[in-house]
Amino acid sequence: MSGGSWSKVGVLLAMVLTAVSCRAAEPMATASPVPVVVMLDWFPNTNHTGLYVALEKGWYSDEDLEVEVIQPAEGSTLVQVVAAGQADFGISYQEEVSYARAEDLPIVSIAAIIQHNTSGFASPEDRGITRPKGFEGKRYGSWGSPIERAVLDVLMGCDGGDVDEVEFIDIGWADFFTVVQRDVDFAWIFYGWTGVEAELRGMPINVVMLNEWSDCVPDYYTPVIITSEQNVAEEPDLVRSFMAATARGYEFAIANPGEAAEILLKHAPESNPDLVRRSQEWLSPQYQADAPAWGEQKLEIWQEYTDWMADRELLPRHIDAQQAFTNDFLP
Repeated sequence: MSGGSWSKVGVLLAMVLTAVSCRAAEPMATASPVPVVVMLDWFPNTNHTGLYVALEKGWYSDEDLEVEVIQPAEGSTLVQVVAAGQADFGISYQEEVSYARAEDLPIVSIAAIIQHNTSGFASPEDRGITRPKGFEGKRYGSWGSPIERAVLDVLMGCDGGDVDEVEFIDIGWADFFTVVQRDVDFAWIFYGWTGVEAELRGMPINVVMLNEWSDCVPDYYTPVIITSEQNVAEEPDLVRSFMAATARGYEFAIANPGEAAEILLKHAPESNPDLVRRSQEWLSPQYQADAPAWGEQKLEIWQEYTDWMADRELLPRHIDAQQAFTNDFLP
């Protein structure tokens, strides 16, 4: 080979070595964030604040997750959507999870958003309903679940009342304040939202809170975060990463209700600002309440309520309460 050829080879070799060394010096390309879909149970509200805090603070991004929060789909139930893998996570309720598992839908509760039941049966003060027996002769605004009649049956029975004396009227998800003015006398509400709104409206209401009648109707977790058994078995790192960021979001909302409310308003600008702020102040202490950490669930709560449902034939079959929930993915 001629001297000129060797010279050309040397130049080419130098160029290749330079290129290789430059590539070696560059950082490795990072993997794309994992897309995650979370389906709500209703429109965005203070039950969901921790999700939006984690989004806003970038805590899902820190876990390499690209989270999208969506509202319920038409024509199918949330548990069906999550069980089918069309959403990775969802917001549900202990009674819905229990019924779904009895129907062989493979979903699991992975966190309790609120530690104790904050729901109750509310009525305008002028209806004079102050205790369960007072439901007799009144019109109840139902959303169409079999659990409603069963709860009212037991609750009223504890107070010497008869559920057969209640008229059930299907109102779906209609606004409480609209229907109690024209269609019904009482309805089932979450106090942390509708009860607080009544305070803001200056509308006196009576509420028979379920947690005040827990000797009749056992306490249970409502709402909860769910995922599929497939995710638990095949994507445990995904579930763990999602819960790490979500727990940070709720812990922040517990410690900083004012800022958390503003974050929720940013993501749900159609909401009533006064309601969101007041609701967040009321609800933030309820998220963890007396639990050792946010999100923890107890077997005895699941077992007692599941047995209660089964005893009243609200489940197609008995389920293993221990398989219906897990604390394994909480940080």
